[in-house]
Amino acid sequence: MHITVRTFASLRELATDRCDLEVADGALLTDAWAALLVRFPRIDPHRPYVRAARNGIYAGWEDQLADGDVVAFLPPVSGGARVGLTAEPIDVAALEAAVADAGHGAVVTFVGRARDVADDGRTVTELDYEVFEEMAGMVLDEIAGEAEARFGGAVAVVHRFGKVPIGEAAVAIVSAARHRAEAYESNRFVIEAIKERLPIWKRERFADGSEWKRAGA
Repeated sequence: MHITVRTFASLRELATDRCDLEVADGALLTDAWAALLVRFPRIDPHRPYVRAARNGIYAGWEDQLADGDVVAFLPPVSGGARVGLTAEPIDVAALEAAVADAGHGAVVTFVGRARDVADDGRTVTELDYEVFEEMAGMVLDEIAGEAEARFGGAVAVVHRFGKVPIGEAAVAIVSAARHRAEAYESNRFVIEAIKERLPIWKRERFADGSEWKRAGA
């Protein structure tokens, strides 16, 4: 079978951005890694930390491949300023610097800020976000990895929790890619996935009470 393999970040530096491989019928994702390892043996020590994706979706190492599949091997994207949760103000400039690369011709930054008017017209005095931290970090990591696997480039995303004053950033997403179309699509994918999947809830506080909503609603 013929498959295409992509690698990113530190793995790309040790291997290649993209290559075509021939694997046996019925081969598994782990077999694709083994075939890549033959060409680029320096990637071997990174195997315990790598996640695999098949056709833009995270997959298990024992998942079976099909002819024409696009396989991505992804180093950890969390850590540092790139992906995470914070109770402090978000440093957007640091996120942009985290994905800076000479090969990224396009950088798209989205910042969602706490606004002072609710959808029903009431005045909002403050936002308060409650998050299931143990799960949310993993979900953010997965979303960023999926975006990188689908659109290439790099993603940095941080979501704030706790009290967020009006006008301050609640979420910031930076998508960097070779071309603007991929950067825009990656950025939109991340915010929509956050709205659907991230276990975080927003409380809008008013002068006369408060109301819980799903974050992003």
